Amino acid sequence: MSENNEQTIAKAVETILYALGEDPKRDGLLKTPNRVAKALQFLTQGYHQNPKEILTQAMFDTSNDEMVLVRDIEFYSMCEHHMLPIIGRAHVAYIPNGKVVGLSKIPRVVNLYARRLQIQEQMTEQIADAISETINPKGVAVVLHARHMCMEMRGVEKINSTTVTSALRGLFKSDIRTRNEFYDLINSHTPSNF
Repeated sequence: MSENNEQTIAKAVETILYALGEDPKRDGLLKTPNRVAKALQFLTQGYHQNPKEILTQAMFDTSNDEMVLVRDIEFYSMCEHHMLPIIGRAHVAYIPNGKVVGLSKIPRVVNLYARRLQIQEQMTEQIADAISETINPKGVAVVLHARHMCMEMRGVEKINSTTVTSALRGLFKSDIRTRNEFYDLINSHTPSNF
């Protein structure tokens, strides 16, 4: 984000503070517009990243044709409707088709899409499509579990509700055994000493 954009956001935040009945010139709020602008820059950095570049930075030949699963990837996003937090976990699996990617690249792709204004359903699809299109695996599976502050802090105010979305591609969609293996793995408990 350019400095000009950051200043524009800071000015808008100052206007919002006035509209809320606050005084942006008082001690506690004096630097708030700039802090919010910097926070929004960080929270939306995914707009300036390319999933293909991330995944191809560490792509390797392999003879492995068994599932690769990265489970319990924490993510933080903001809903595009209210700009309130979405807090969740992602489970991402793929079946290699001659190529694997460095394990850290999967959470980086999750973060890339989380760091945009989102709806969970769209984010789930975007992660699956990015992996599918870039490494051309035999299958991709993505499941997101998330809490939405727009449901908990306002509106219906249901604090214990979780939204679950999935996106299945290739063998995960066509082969029930592969799909069941994925769901069994993401739902199994890891030993406490792991």
